[in-house]
Amino acid sequence: MSIRAVTLALAGAASLAALPARAEPPKVAADIAPVHSLVAQVMAGVGKPELIVRPGASPHGYALRPSEAGALQDADLVVWIGPELTPWLDRSLDTLAPEAARLALLAQDETRTRPFRTGATFAAHYHGTGEDAHGHEHEDHEQEHESGEHGHEDHAGGEHAHGDHEDADHGHDDDAHDDHAHDEDHAHDEEHAHDEEHAHDEGHAHDHTGTDPHAWLDPANGKAWLDVIAAELSRADPGNAGTYLSNAADAKAEIDATVADIEARLDGMGDLSFVVFHDAYQYFEARFGLSAAGAISLSDATDPSPARIAELREMVAARGIDCAFAEPQFAPGVLEAVFSGTEAEISVIDPMGTEIAPGPDFYPALLRSVADSVARCG
Repeated sequence: MSIRAVTLALAGAASLAALPARAEPPKVAADIAPVHSLVAQVMAGVGKPELIVRPGASPHGYALRPSEAGALQDADLVVWIGPELTPWLDRSLDTLAPEAARLALLAQDETRTRPFRTGATFAAHYHGTGEDAHGHEHEDHEQEHESGEHGHEDHAGGEHAHGDHEDADHGHDDDAHDDHAHDEDHAHDEEHAHDEEHAHDEGHAHDHTGTDPHAWLDPANGKAWLDVIAAELSRADPGNAGTYLSNAADAKAEIDATVADIEARLDGMGDLSFVVFHDAYQYFEARFGLSAAGAISLSDATDPSPARIAELREMVAARGIDCAFAEPQFAPGVLEAVFSGTEAEISVIDPMGTEIAPGPDFYPALLRSVADSVARCG
């Protein structure tokens, strides 16, 4: 949120200070635990949001429990990443919460986004640290958008177009995924490998073109979203606007302290060579000067094709890999197959914070958890 927007929100809060607060605060539902944590921080002392996707479950395809469906039905406001992460939720909102306000965080102008990386191994990316790294992200993305390399939706306010998700089925954690569009700029041999992989993953509904939705792993986005959430709640509940804005400021300070700790913990690890289970970490990598060498699976809901495994094994043979990261909800068998006979350590990393209790303390704990996993690898 811009300084001007925060100033306007504060002015609005001051002008309404004499008005009585709502009898009850807005009922808020959040899609995943990181978002729920940010909302809980902003609402501290006023109310508590409901969490929709239970910890440990894949957000890409999900079967709502009755209590979760009820939370959506009761919500005055739903805060979510957007249809890029949970296409099934878009349809559920239309059915269960047609009158609720929606705040899609990935669609906000303040959000720093990155396009999906494609292929089993990643091309080199610029990964500076600190604010200088962030300063280059939007410029790089604008060039990518203009060249047509990525189908990134416009962020000029409002939610993204949902056409890519119209056929997404809701109701199963292992929902099938639609065919994945190919990047026209890929080399012919890489396209051939992807053709085999896309055929293998045929029918899967989670699209892997356009914007990578794992944006919560950039703490700069966490800070921006705190302001966006506070402004939205202040509009809905002006009597408590001062509390929302103060809470957001406190939570941003906590994120700053967390980032400083992580920078110290990961200092000197920029040359670490590692492979992840699925490509969920580039926001964290870019912020802290890391660079994954590749990903085993296209997403956490797909199995890697033989062509993808072969490409990874070739890469592993050609360069030393320090560490391979599994995720707690998935068996490490595929990783063991790829890295058998190598010196790579197989460890666990968790972009969703499965073992962390949901609540206001979740978000900084998640960032520290990911950092701890990387540090153990080094």
